[in-house]
Amino acid sequence: MSDLEKLAALAIECGFRIHRDLGPGLLESVYETLLAAKLARSGAYVERQKPINIEYDGIRIREGFRADLLIDRILIVEVKSTERLAPVHSKQVLTYLRLLDLPLGLLMNFGGETFREGLKRVANRHNAAAHKTG
Repeated sequence: MSDLEKLAALAIECGFRIHRDLGPGLLESVYETLLAAKLARSGAYVERQKPINIEYDGIRIREGFRADLLIDRILIVEVKSTERLAPVHSKQVLTYLRLLDLPLGLLMNFGGETFREGLKRVANRHNAAAHKTG
């Protein structure tokens, strides 16, 4: 198992425990804060609300988006707290992965009845259309 897969498994386990213990209904920022803290306690390097600069077609945008969680600089976790995920949520994660040229991201929705129904693995199988600039 790769380090990335171990990290993803750790993030999923932490997310599952939070959802099991607290259930749905809290703000997205609460779940994000708790998940970041649990991952950091487990030894992961976690950047929360990480500003990402992007460049496209020669145009630079400072803080083009903010990654909810960037773990060990290789795994993006997008946190939601909504009744149901929409298809655009997975596409959002894929766009982030392409912009950062990362292979894997997790979409975690804490708003559903079960954690499993709100968990999506998103894989980037394409080259980045743009890239981070710092």
